[in-house]
Amino acid sequence: MGTSLFSSCSFPRIYHHHQILAYSSTESGICRAKSTGLVEGENEKFSERRWVLVSGISLVSSAVLRFPIEGLAMAAVKQGPLAGRIPGLSEPDEQGWRTYRRPDEKSGGHGVGWSPIIPYSFKLPQDWEEVPVSIADLGGTEIDLRFASAKEGRLFVIVAPVLRFADNLGDNATIERIGPPEKVINAFGPEVIGENVEGKVLSTDVTQHSGRMYYQFELEPPHVLITATAAGNRLYLFAVTGNGLQWKRHYKDLKKIAESFRVV
Repeated sequence: MGTSLFSSCSFPRIYHHHQILAYSSTESGICRAKSTGLVEGENEKFSERRWVLVSGISLVSSAVLRFPIEGLAMAAVKQGPLAGRIPGLSEPDEQGWRTYRRPDEKSGGHGVGWSPIIPYSFKLPQDWEEVPVSIADLGGTEIDLRFASAKEGRLFVIVAPVLRFADNLGDNATIERIGPPEKVINAFGPEVIGENVEGKVLSTDVTQHSGRMYYQFELEPPHVLITATAAGNRLYLFAVTGNGLQWKRHYKDLKKIAESFRVV
């Protein structure tokens, strides 16, 4: 179903205006793709602003993954002015898992001139709760959703313009046209974990579902699973993370969550 490859590239860390997903701080943050408890040690001290881009909190080191857990065909997409959280979770199935589908009515054009966000979906255990995303957060305009579980970990969805990668992809981009897995993780990975991804990519898989290609990565440290794809004129980045103990105890569930991401 996928081709696994070990990636070890040394590209310089990439930042883009307000789109930087990783910032350091002593506040309890994470990197863009950071969340509470990814990496342990001094590097864990990333600010909530880091996490902001990726999850509104940080995703990557131990402290890099700390965000509040409390309260835990494009033209066809019709999106209204409803801001904030709109229920998108199904009832639990026999295994206690629910499916989240981004509501068509949810706001979030993410910029003047941008088309509506094509809905996406993923599965997660029953105890996971949605965490508010604020546009006041650094990179908040690209963080579309956050969820967290005090027991298992945290996740976030970033929806970024493909223009960050190339200016000739048009309004019907695909992840393959953006580039091979190595290009995508080297360009975007640093913003997710707050540092160069060289030597941190444990595996890379390429899968296809309903004609759409998905790149899946596992990085360590910090502990993070990333699923990337493209649709319309946007890149979708789905990141799932947890601290050391969560990773050890719930890796199977975190992996299942990461692999369930689909743009519908």
